[in-house]
Amino acid sequence: MELKKLDFDITICKLSAEADLDLSKSFYFIGKTDQELSLVCPTKDTPANTIAREDGWRGFRIEGVLDFSLVGILSEISGILASHGIGIFAVSTYNTDYILVKKENFYKAMEALAQAGYV
Repeated sequence: MELKKLDFDITICKLSAEADLDLSKSFYFIGKTDQELSLVCPTKDTPANTIAREDGWRGFRIEGVLDFSLVGILSEISGILASHGIGIFAVSTYNTDYILVKKENFYKAMEALAQAGYV
């Protein structure tokens, strides 16, 4: 299975209002519940008025469209990284999954996945 590196630093943050979102940006994930409004975006695009933020993430995506009947892909990747002491933050879209790791673990994560047969 092929993984594609995202070539930018990522921030995970909480916002107080939807008005703080800039939907014109080309890459972001929004999560809204009755308890919070979260945003995952390139660090350079992080809104100035966040409630809380966690900088220093890097990521990669699983290339191709993943059928909903596929089982265990995210579990396998997270298991490989966990066995190397690397925590993840995962986000899924309709087509695929994105795996984020702390920046200091990024190349260690890519090496561990390469050793497990990922390209």
